[in-house]
Amino acid sequence: MKYKERLKVWIFPGESATWHFVGLDKKETKKIREKFKEFRRGFGSLPVEAKIGETKWKTSIFYSKESEQYILPLKAEVRRKEFIRAGEMIDLELKICP
Repeated sequence: MKYKERLKVWIFPGESATWHFVGLDKKETKKIREKFKEFRRGFGSLPVEAKIGETKWKTSIFYSKESEQYILPLKAEVRRKEFIRAGEMIDLELKICP
């Protein structure tokens, strides 16, 4: 199952403020949660393959009860390779890998 979205990068609030994320659309989140509920792991996570620009990596999306959406952490290495900063819009391709 593949998803493509244009999403805004944000920084997790807190003391260190170094974790960058994007939040999937809430409607898409609802569909993903229903379709892949039997594959959920710890913290409601799902294994995925993410792609931004030319950079592809395996990771997980995590369900946030506060925002009621899946969130994807953006590793520093990916942000450096693709010149991503907080507040910017990015094009994300996501493949669910149950």
